[in-house]
Amino acid sequence: MNFFIQQTIHINFIKIGGITNSSVLQIGSAGIIKPSAHLYNTGGFTGPAPSGVKVGEQILAPSVPLQAPVR
Repeated sequence: MNFFIQQTIHINFIKIGGITNSSVLQIGSAGIIKPSAHLYNTGGFTGPAPSGVKVGEQILAPSVPLQAPVR
């Protein structure tokens, strides 16, 4: 049996200390959380990412070129 719940939630302030790839943030109804992971190649890349610049044990450049912030 499936239940479909419609809610309206207003959050004025929320502070999240940290979240990782496997974290779940649920606001709303309690119930079963079905995990879902989807990988998409939205950039149309055909090869591996370039290597970062290593100095000792530190990587000084990102392994994947990042876009500059847009204002």
